[in-house]
Amino acid sequence: MRHSQQMRQKAPEADSLRLGVGWSKSDLEKPWVLVETAGGDSHPCAVHLQDLAQQVRDGVLIEGGAVGRYDCTDMCDGVAQGTDAMDLSLPSRELIAMAVELHAKSGFFDGMILISGGDKSQPGHLLAAARLKIPALFLPGGVGDLGPSGFSLEKVGTIDAQLHRQEIAPEEYGFLCEHACMSGGTCEFYGTSGTMQMMGEALGLALPTSALRPSHLNIHKRGARQAGKRLVQMIQENLTADKILTEKAIHNALVVHAATGGSSNVLLHLPALAKALDLPFDFKKVVEINDQVPFILNVRPSGVHANSHVWYAGGAMRILYELKDFLALDALTVTGKTVEQNLKDLEETGFFVQWPRFLENFGLKLRDVVSSVKDPLEKQGGLTVLWGNIAPEGAVVKRSALPQSMFHFVGKARVFHGQEKALAAIYSGDIHPGDCIVIVGQGPKACGMPEMYYVTEAIASSKRLNESVALITDGRFSGATRGPAIGHVSPEMVAHGPIGVVQEGDLIEIDLPHNQLNLVGTDGQRQDSALIESILQERLRHFHPPEPVIEPGLLGVYQRLASSAAEGGGLRV
Repeated sequence: MRHSQQMRQKAPEADSLRLGVGWSKSDLEKPWVLVETAGGDSHPCAVHLQDLAQQVRDGVLIEGGAVGRYDCTDMCDGVAQGTDAMDLSLPSRELIAMAVELHAKSGFFDGMILISGGDKSQPGHLLAAARLKIPALFLPGGVGDLGPSGFSLEKVGTIDAQLHRQEIAPEEYGFLCEHACMSGGTCEFYGTSGTMQMMGEALGLALPTSALRPSHLNIHKRGARQAGKRLVQMIQENLTADKILTEKAIHNALVVHAATGGSSNVLLHLPALAKALDLPFDFKKVVEINDQVPFILNVRPSGVHANSHVWYAGGAMRILYELKDFLALDALTVTGKTVEQNLKDLEETGFFVQWPRFLENFGLKLRDVVSSVKDPLEKQGGLTVLWGNIAPEGAVVKRSALPQSMFHFVGKARVFHGQEKALAAIYSGDIHPGDCIVIVGQGPKACGMPEMYYVTEAIASSKRLNESVALITDGRFSGATRGPAIGHVSPEMVAHGPIGVVQEGDLIEIDLPHNQLNLVGTDGQRQDSALIESILQERLRHFHPPEPVIEPGLLGVYQRLASSAAEGGGLRV
């Protein structure tokens, strides 16, 4: 007996209450489907989702299900960027996951469709699917339209820095800002939102070809109706999320992530997802995959083209098709078929030959956007993990956004408690080539782990600094980040992490080929490794991290319960 029917027997008032919102008596006997969105007027990723929910609802009704529509919108990282509100961003992932759990459990639903497009709503929805272990299907919200001359939101930070340096006219700045977000949908660069759409499909929880689909197309509406129909079928098949979200699924997501140079934030979200599923997550495996899997996607911010171009090239399924030799092809997906079967079905329809013809509208060819594994953009994947005496639990760097000249770097530490002072130092000219900016006190327990986006943009947009200054932090970065930015340094400062005892003038060595991040000198002079170890140990013995200011409400709850970034920054519950 379905869950909804079992619970009706225990809670007879449920029938009256469902009838009170417009259900018919026959609806009570049907599969109960939760259509959950992150829709709202909060930002373009969310503003159109309730229209998609209507299409999903139609699909559910056609297939014989009954619908309960619920919403919990997310904050916009772009609106919050550079302010204290950014401290709430990662905690919002947990809040959204809990809201879905609340809605699904209290509503006695037999299955759910999760519709989202934002940085934290998407991983929040994936976490909820993992925890609830009921039939679940993820519907990505799709991609918005490009602005003038191909302008998109991730370039606003660049032109803002240029405006500060009087390198761009205020009129040009205003025009580009006005037209950076032209419609509802995820931004046109492959940041966290775009990457998480790709991850949903790579994990097998989204229908084939749904990730990065332009939101204004009729096919997006048809895809939403198809998702509603498919979810009812999944309930009948008892195809639950935990049968799809397996070690093989996470492996496939990591392969796609490596090949596409996805957002570093995914290395918070996938570990948290694995933990919710009681599955292992090994950062050594992340390195192994990124060292073996070639980087093949020419998309912003690491490359040239836009998210919509990726979809017109074939989207996630094209990426999976190119990466067949690296994938667990027998992983199950929401279609009820394996990854291999989905690819064969598309191949038989001519999809991989016909679909790239859309690129001709933009004067592009398939290989302009997606390279083959035999002729990749780079031989290694987009991210890697570093360890060393200031990051014993690891740190994350997006090497696809790094100039080769910065793969090995030794710089003098410039230490800042918070990003505002670091940003001011950059703009005032107090940061010089060869400096290594170290921003501490930005981890999950300290303040919610905000992004350092404007600091990275100030460096990356400066011709004087962009290939000569590194940034290291126990905070995190935007998916739009470019340049030598190393984040997620663990343990964080307030957890007595050694990053907290780095001092002004210390020498920091970044060695990407050997996955190392180390303090190697003091007072600007390189020292013997044994001496450095003793210096660090002595500093740590006398180090008393500042007690974080525990904020009221959501942020305070998160600060008290947050795990290390190395564990995904989730709640220890």
